[in-house]
Amino acid sequence: MLKWMLLALAVGAEVFATLCLKYSEGFTKPWPVAGLAAGFLTALYLESLVIRMGLPVAITYAIWAGAGIALVAITSRVLFADPLNLAMLGGMALIAAGVCVVSVASHAQAAV
Repeated sequence: MLKWMLLALAVGAEVFATLCLKYSEGFTKPWPVAGLAAGFLTALYLESLVIRMGLPVAITYAIWAGAGIALVAITSRVLFADPLNLAMLGGMALIAAGVCVVSVASHAQAAV
């Protein structure tokens, strides 16, 4: 259970860092740049702990990246009025489906 909580925190840190990119205005604002660096370092550290706890790298990365993409898209829609249309939501659904396929394939391989 702890590894899933740490993975969720890693996703949150990555989303925070990615949103700081917008606020940094091309790395010209020091506080958002500091937030960006802290967020990505935290995310990668937490992800490394999750991998050390035994979650396969492919699963860890697929969930981290897929959840991050979806959360950034939704959050940037709310915060910055960025576009979010049906085609984009469909693409995110395909990413989620891909994460599921990687997970099932990983578990099937482990059972062999």
